[in-house]
Amino acid sequence: MVSIVSLWLPILVSAIAVFFVSYLLHMVIPFHRADYGTLPNEDRAMETLRGLAIPPGDYMTPCARTPEEMKSPAFLEKFMKGPVLSMTVMKPGHMHLGSSLIQWFVYSLAIGVLAAYVTSRAIGSSVDKAEIVRFVGVTGFTAYAVGLWQQSIWYKRSWATTVRYTIDGLIYAVLMGAVFAWLWPK
Repeated sequence: MVSIVSLWLPILVSAIAVFFVSYLLHMVIPFHRADYGTLPNEDRAMETLRGLAIPPGDYMTPCARTPEEMKSPAFLEKFMKGPVLSMTVMKPGHMHLGSSLIQWFVYSLAIGVLAAYVTSRAIGSSVDKAEIVRFVGVTGFTAYAVGLWQQSIWYKRSWATTVRYTIDGLIYAVLMGAVFAWLWPK
């Protein structure tokens, strides 16, 4: 059996590779530019929201706290009139991408560790490159992509955006599989 410790290099290199490919997908090519639209009359909408002093957090409106409340005439009227939305309010101020980038890299390392664990247990000490790519790839795809689908199912995130992120996940998974197959201990 291959130990997780002996897989530190493919874990690290795959996280670095995913980090840079995600940069390309999000910042260099226009693949994700349609993920979010601009609010109509954005300045007025921002001024109105600013006046409400909404603290950072996740919100839904209208929001019912119980199944009974969801059936109430007042809630149903709000839902019918709209707007119906879920939103994340972030802390205002300077954009600090550094902490998000660090979290993304740590997340990619964690996915590499999970992929290493699953693959090392599934194939043992085998060095069959196709098997390595298969197990690492399926684990990576599941971690990077499949969990995002529920956002479109339950919170009505655009399926086009979810499909783009699923394609990202597939690219990351194939990349991870290739790196692990290349650097798998002999």
